[in-house]
Amino acid sequence: MNRFALTAGALFCGLSVALGAFGAHAIADLVSAARLDTWHTASRYLMSHGLALLLFGTLSVIARTPFKRPVYLLFAGTSVFCASLFLLVILDTPWLGAIAPLGGVLMIAGWADSAFRLYYLTVTEN
Repeated sequence: MNRFALTAGALFCGLSVALGAFGAHAIADLVSAARLDTWHTASRYLMSHGLALLLFGTLSVIARTPFKRPVYLLFAGTSVFCASLFLLVILDTPWLGAIAPLGGVLMIAGWADSAFRLYYLTVTEN
């Protein structure tokens, strides 16, 4: 699980940089300002949640506390959310925007679960 979290986090961060650059340089003149903003939103979420996966993978090793469910929820949520937004922009299909909230709900669940686990971790240490 730690390997998955760390690998997925690093891949998300790398993809965020690559896709952010693609949005800024390759498609900036081809899509509307609103669509470009959507692209950058997806890129920011990809980076921030990639960093979160790196954090949870590292915490799992250091604290010896598994963050399995939050990692999978954040991975799935970020994948669904960002992919739907990137595809919305590239394919110019607005209905894909209706899929993004599903990813958002999964991310929220991952953060809620991680909050519970972090709280439990600090309670058991004191």
